[in-house]
Amino acid sequence: MKIVDAVTGALIHDGALLMTHRQPEMPAFGGYFAFPGGKVDAEDEQTPPAALERRMPEVAPRLLRALARECDEELGIHLDALADSGDILELLDLGTALTPPIAERRFNTHFFKLVLRSRPTLTVDVREASDAFWTPPTELVRRYEQGRLLVAPPTRATLRALATSLAATTILGLDGVDRNEGGQRLIEPLAGVRILPVRSHTLPPAQHTNAFLLGDMQSHRILVDPSPASDEDLELLVARAAEIGVHEVFITHHHADHWERADTVAMRLGATVGMSIETRKRIRDRHPAAFADIEIHEYREGDVICRWQGEEVKVLEVPGHDPGQLALMPESRQWCLVGDLIQGIGTVVIPEDGGNMADYFASMQRVIDLDPAVILPSHGMAMGGTYRIAATLAHRKQREADILRLSQLGQSVGEILPQLYAGLDPRLEPLAAMNIRMHLNKLRHEGRIAA
Repeated sequence: MKIVDAVTGALIHDGALLMTHRQPEMPAFGGYFAFPGGKVDAEDEQTPPAALERRMPEVAPRLLRALARECDEELGIHLDALADSGDILELLDLGTALTPPIAERRFNTHFFKLVLRSRPTLTVDVREASDAFWTPPTELVRRYEQGRLLVAPPTRATLRALATSLAATTILGLDGVDRNEGGQRLIEPLAGVRILPVRSHTLPPAQHTNAFLLGDMQSHRILVDPSPASDEDLELLVARAAEIGVHEVFITHHHADHWERADTVAMRLGATVGMSIETRKRIRDRHPAAFADIEIHEYREGDVICRWQGEEVKVLEVPGHDPGQLALMPESRQWCLVGDLIQGIGTVVIPEDGGNMADYFASMQRVIDLDPAVILPSHGMAMGGTYRIAATLAHRKQREADILRLSQLGQSVGEILPQLYAGLDPRLEPLAAMNIRMHLNKLRHEGRIAA
């Protein structure tokens, strides 16, 4: 996966920090709270030298040019003019952070700190940000700890450092990724929502399944979808989960990349196992010995599984990708853990073994209607809002319309596939063909094409 250079700036004035709330449709970190910034473009290599560069001759000019351009485009802040006038009192390079490998796009982001003499007027580009505001970093940290601020891990690390001291010159752990002694990565985009990206036997381009640690420290704590691909990954996961404490292993659905080795994980942690009735049946039908010596809880719609920020976290039934798939959501709808309803990297396949395209459409619409603030997929990064689900549903409906039209012209699945999936990795063509067949099954069931 290509890694792209990016820049971001922590702008400070009179004890307040400038934050933006990115539009949910942004391709990278949509719906996140973030400092102004963006990727370094080719044009940043060619633009003339600027005043900002004279302040930091040791930094690659293209980075400072990109920072100036992004602040201008996003917020109408002219950093070069501020540098010329002496209104930038302090300009520091805080370090770099690399987006973790679970992301669809990876950025090597250079963080800068800029202390301003006066507060510039903001002109927010609403195509990129829904809001921009000045707030003390202590207040931002408070909102994060309440679970009300979705931030990338390095942003969280920067907020905490500046809340401790606005004079901070370096950010310890700027990559924002906590690791235990063994090296297991832990990402916490919302307070109390801990993600352990575990290498699994999943479908490309994804390489990891997100195992989630949920539950207030004083309540029942669960580990969702542990599926380590190797003995090494198993040991790292168990060690990390044991540090925090786990009472129950919860499985969203029966596909192997969500429960492989989960029985071993549960036994090592001394935990029970939870899943839907359908998931239990489907696992047992294929693997009779799985979970044989472990207490199993069967969950249904509306059951409470744990607490987050003091709120009850309840089970939602979201079939389609799999008939027994369950989601989880707290009462406030601040987040929804959706399993494979949507993916942050790759696309959801509706398998012929148990999948149902009509149910999949209905489950997506149900989550859209519930409107949780954050979507937590099993593959990829957390997403702000339901934009990605709504866009996926609209895309699937358009694809279905195309399949209907081409089918009515007498075209076969093999003829339809290259028209709808141009440039697809040949390894994924069988899965794409299966998706087309599942659309056709839905259309036949609805009487829109002949049985």
